[in-house]
Amino acid sequence: MTLDARDIRIYLAVHRFRSIRAAAAHLGLAPSIVSRQIAVMERDLGVPLFDRSARGVTLTDAGNLVLEHARRAVEEFGMLEEQLSDLRGVQQRNVRIHCGEGFLADFVQNGLAGILTATPHVRYELRIGSTDAVLDALANGDSDIGIAYNPPVTGAVRSVASARHPLCAVLPPGHPLAAGDRVALAECLRHPVALLPAGHGTTDLLARVALDSGLALAPRLITTSIDALRRFVTAGMGIAFLPRASVAMDLADGAAEVRELADLAFTSASAHLMVRARRRLPASVAQLADHLEGAMASFTDRS
Repeated sequence: MTLDARDIRIYLAVHRFRSIRAAAAHLGLAPSIVSRQIAVMERDLGVPLFDRSARGVTLTDAGNLVLEHARRAVEEFGMLEEQLSDLRGVQQRNVRIHCGEGFLADFVQNGLAGILTATPHVRYELRIGSTDAVLDALANGDSDIGIAYNPPVTGAVRSVASARHPLCAVLPPGHPLAAGDRVALAECLRHPVALLPAGHGTTDLLARVALDSGLALAPRLITTSIDALRRFVTAGMGIAFLPRASVAMDLADGAAEVRELADLAFTSASAHLMVRARRRLPASVAQLADHLEGAMASFTDRS
């Protein structure tokens, strides 16, 4: 059986939304049409692709094999479109980037600024999200390049470049914990702290170390905004946890201090430039990835 473009579109939507009804709403189709198309695919392939339950649908082992085929088909068609456009003399490209907020300034000032004028035929789409959101976007084909802090190891993505960025305690000037070169997490947690939500690389790392050490994370502020974390610290309200590069301006202004966290897991944390695993990259995506690896400060220091 050969899956056509409509089959693939429906299949990927059902997988993404874990629901026939939600996928149908996203596609602008009746749920009965989506359900029938999935049933036809399962009949023609001779295997069930989804397990159905009251909570939605999940992929079977066979469904995971079809998923990989569907994603490759979408990506290969994108490469074909780019190559055919070259033959027609049409150079318009679209490259999608998904990154953590902490990399935003570096990406725009050092990464994008250095390639924008050299690639007038490329439109860049930039989204900001948590580490989990970046990984999901890459795995689902919603982004071409991802930049995230300390992502978990997964077979769905591969790192093009990485560099060590220890997780630090960000302290108000003159804070008692600023006396030493490093500080223990247990000492930090005796003071008010602010965190990003779960799903962000910094918080997930903190949670793992705290669990292993028998410590409880009890933040006074949870926010999706790194700027809010910085202001929490500079206003003298307490401690945040970020890589040094995320608070470079505050350090330069004397509005904050940083101390590396003592646990080895914190000192070995790293930033990653990623693409989907096993994907052949279109020329426009490969060009941007190569450029970012050499241009972004986040990846030029691999100490």
